[in-house]
Amino acid sequence: MSGFGRWCLGIGVGLLAATVVFRIMDLIPATVIAGLLGLMAVGIAGYDALYEWQGRIQRRRAAAKARREREREIREGR
Repeated sequence: MSGFGRWCLGIGVGLLAATVVFRIMDLIPATVIAGLLGLMAVGIAGYDALYEWQGRIQRRRAAAKARREREREIREGR
């Protein structure tokens, strides 16, 4: 996860915790606003985590392909 994703996750969890506090205090408009912003921040962090994971998978596949090609060239004697 990138630095931006970690930042969004921290902010999102904080906002969701604030949502619980606002709900206990019966501050419904603040609860709704903080809840929506918190869910958006956690969603962005999740998207960022998936994007980074996909990048690692692509790099791993490219390395495996290069390794197979290198082994094939060695067997063929090039």
